[in-house]
Amino acid sequence: MTLERSIIIAAEQALSIHSRGDIADAVGASFGSDGLVVTEDDVSKDFFLLSTGLAGELFQKFTNYRIPVAVVIKDFSSYGERFAELAREHATHASVRFVHSTAEAVEWLTSRSAA
Repeated sequence: MTLERSIIIAAEQALSIHSRGDIADAVGASFGSDGLVVTEDDVSKDFFLLSTGLAGELFQKFTNYRIPVAVVIKDFSSYGERFAELAREHATHASVRFVHSTAEAVEWLTSRSAA
């Protein structure tokens, strides 16, 4: 028996991360999938302010539930050096990746599920 899994694209599911409460909705919608793709349009400005903890909480929840998440941002440095540094640190992270395109996100998530 083969289980059909899928990659969740936040915008296609009307998912957005504007508060901590939205994280639970995103986890619920992604549970059992091959992962979630979130773009910079799907998150609030607070996501990019690391001091708010919103990005960290999103990453922690998805890591705890073993759901990979790809964050699509065209230019990491457009949100400041600290954020760009975070994105670079996650270049090889097993559960959370920053990528430059949705195609790159889907490719990474697909490769994870094939392994």
